[in-house]
Amino acid sequence: MRNENQNARKALYLAMAVFVALVIWLFVDNVGDNGNPRLHKKEFENIPIEYIHEEALMDHGLMLVEEDSDQTVDIQLEATRTMIADIDPDKIHVVADLSDITAAGVQTVQPRLTYNGYRLLSGQRITITQGMLKEMNPLAATVNIKELNSRTIEVRCLLRGNVAEGYSAGQVQLSETSIEIWGQAVDIDPVSYAKVVLDIGDDAVSSVSESLPIKFYDSNDEEVSGVGIRSTVQEVEVSMPVSVAKELRLAVDFKEAPGARKRNINVDIKPSTITVSGDASQLNDVDAIILSEFNLLDLVNQTGTASFTYPITVPEGCTNLSGVTRATVTISFKDITSKHMTTNHFVYENLPDGKVVDILTEELTVSLFGTAADVGAVTPEHITILADLADYGAASGSYTVPAQVRVTGSGDIGIYGTYEVRVVIREKHEEQPPSHGQQEPGMTGEEE
Repeated sequence: MRNENQNARKALYLAMAVFVALVIWLFVDNVGDNGNPRLHKKEFENIPIEYIHEEALMDHGLMLVEEDSDQTVDIQLEATRTMIADIDPDKIHVVADLSDITAAGVQTVQPRLTYNGYRLLSGQRITITQGMLKEMNPLAATVNIKELNSRTIEVRCLLRGNVAEGYSAGQVQLSETSIEIWGQAVDIDPVSYAKVVLDIGDDAVSSVSESLPIKFYDSNDEEVSGVGIRSTVQEVEVSMPVSVAKELRLAVDFKEAPGARKRNINVDIKPSTITVSGDASQLNDVDAIILSEFNLLDLVNQTGTASFTYPITVPEGCTNLSGVTRATVTISFKDITSKHMTTNHFVYENLPDGKVVDILTEELTVSLFGTAADVGAVTPEHITILADLADYGAASGSYTVPAQVRVTGSGDIGIYGTYEVRVVIREKHEEQPPSHGQQEPGMTGEEE
């Protein structure tokens, strides 16, 4: 046990000795004899120069000739060993400001150096996120500034591909029909025009819109290198409408009702179709032009055949190639008849709590319509008059209330007109007047 304790102490002393030695080494490595940090130098080569405010040169009729100007610089930084090891070259930026240059010629500018967004000055220590850095040597960059020449040139579009059969391509539209170029005379003088290429593919069936890069060409239609040439835009928005001529049928949106169905009408629309042209993407899913909405109940009150004239409104942006602007719609029922029938079958619903009701109306004649077969199959036993008491929750006494006519059976029957019945509403246990009404199974009626 004693030997184990001695070994443990030896190991502890050894670890402490190593730690103290490391601290001393770090101190000596990072702190000089005078107590200031011990700095180490490191070279960083080929740092790109970022030239800014070139537009200021243009205001003076000047331009930067990049190929004759310094593109990179080598810098030397010094810091503590730890700091030097942590420097990330990608965070070092060299920025040269051209806004103060007002004359042409080869000149020297002093870029500014930044690290991780903090500016570093020559001979000055700058505190940043991880310690201190110092730029050892002043930065300098050589720039070649020349007189600016400019010209305005035409922008043309070369179209490739084709539209599908039955479709037609409209005129190509360019966001820029001319642009300004500038540079040295030797670079821009050969340029005759700029061109973009619009490829619509094979059998295009919809309009095309793209942003396309410009290229420069000489008077012999040979492409000119864009090196040394600046322009107001680098891309041009190009669009080409693709249209289609399409025959659309004319139609009416019929609103149906019991006894008045679309299947039971004759419709004649003249003209039945028109031909329109327009953007293919807009017309691809369009098959008809709706002239108007028509409620077939309005036709029930007509005798024989009804005829109406409606304007033809083509889809927005389309052209009516047929030239016809109005259509005549003639409508008639194939088979319709009406009949008056008397019933004595009355029921009610929505009886207020604590009330009883007596229906005083004994008979009611209603008007029916529909096909001859459907109307002929109706008997008085198929007809029920339903009085709705929902609005009479606090009422007592005699009232005329609205009623609905219900027809049972398999036929499609419509009802003319509106109907009312006479009722007496009273509290329970009041004297019961004579009543001719019948109670519908499941509905609240008079208690016995």
